[in-house]
Amino acid sequence: MGQLVAIVGRPNVGTSTLFNRLTETRQAIVDETAGTTRDRQYGKVDWSGREFSIVDTGGWVVNSEDIFEGEINKQVALAIEQADVILFVVDAINGVTDLDDHVAEILRKSKKSIILVANKVDSNEWLYNVPEFYSLGLGDPYPVSAVSGYGSGDLLDEVIKRLPNNNDNEEEQLENIPKFAIVGRPNAGKSSLINAFIGEDRNIVTNIAGTTRDSIYTRYNKYGFDFYLVDTAGIRKKQKVNEDIEYYSVIRSIRAIEASDVCILMIDATRGIEAQDSNIFSLIQRNKKGLVVCVNKWDLVENKSLEAIKFFEAAIRERFAPFTDFPIIFTSALTKQRIYKVLETAVEVYQNRLRLVPTSQLNNIMLEAIATYPPPANKGKYVKIKYVTMLKGSPVPTFIFFCNLPQWVKEPYRRYLENKIRANWEFHGTPINVYMREK
Repeated sequence: MGQLVAIVGRPNVGTSTLFNRLTETRQAIVDETAGTTRDRQYGKVDWSGREFSIVDTGGWVVNSEDIFEGEINKQVALAIEQADVILFVVDAINGVTDLDDHVAEILRKSKKSIILVANKVDSNEWLYNVPEFYSLGLGDPYPVSAVSGYGSGDLLDEVIKRLPNNNDNEEEQLENIPKFAIVGRPNAGKSSLINAFIGEDRNIVTNIAGTTRDSIYTRYNKYGFDFYLVDTAGIRKKQKVNEDIEYYSVIRSIRAIEASDVCILMIDATRGIEAQDSNIFSLIQRNKKGLVVCVNKWDLVENKSLEAIKFFEAAIRERFAPFTDFPIIFTSALTKQRIYKVLETAVEVYQNRLRLVPTSQLNNIMLEAIATYPPPANKGKYVKIKYVTMLKGSPVPTFIFFCNLPQWVKEPYRRYLENKIRANWEFHGTPINVYMREK
């Protein structure tokens, strides 16, 4: 199961800057205006040989009364529910505020591991303000400067210490069985699909978006199949949550996507493809998982002609490009139309992930393709690819091309090699890795 770290803190304490520092990216927009972070950011951190996911929970400024307190309650509650470790960020320059006290009170009641991060220690003079945060009752504050990177290494060391080890027997048992995660935006029909599969109301299904509160594992061992279905509904609580649906959908999908082998992405046929679908798709892509796109509620669409289907498929592939080699199935969980086709296809995609191509066969075909269209020369130097092999035991199909100048092989040519692999062997629905190594 993937490990999740959530960053919480009141507006303008530098949560997005810290996110960028820890992920070594510039994903999150940083501005002095409080509440700049509206779209939640998700990234990966690799430190001391350990990898974990991290989520920036910014974006508390919304059009509601009691702007901060209500939003902070929701954000912190969700972080407590989902994360393994919580980074509570405070401002070393401004010191302890009432809002900090309020969040600290919530965090103290939780059983989760909390790390207090005193940010904006950009010079030594602000170090003297750090002891003030002991009053929050959350242990030793870690002074950092997200801007300069001061203290970030020590902070990551502490995060690694706090992350749980997933070595228990139950986890291992879970690992041996294929897992298919059903993901999608609220009310796309995820729980209905699982109930249709297993023939009973195992999961609570209502027309209220976000009825399912947690990711639910359902064992499916019928008709010669044996795998786990993971319902990642649980987008939001039924109470007065009118904003920020996206965050609730994404953060609850992260773990299930990371722990799955194949993701079944549910799209509402009556609404088409929306930004949230693209966001969840990017999560699947970033984690290199197999993909089956399920266009649900097809029974409610008036125009079911072949032209309409082709138009819908083209729109989906265009939106999700450059990865377009995945199956698309039009279903209705309500009428059970083509739902078992979804399972069969997911199993096929899973088997494609396990496919191993013999080295001799691989070289015969790929070296011929390379000879037909060799890599472009760079500064008068020619790239010569000598042979190719496929890694055994890799969770994602991975191909290594050995050549004299790997640094000159650019992304367009890698894509050409990937397309040739897909044209000759069945890797439909699964991403593949193409690496260049010097030989």
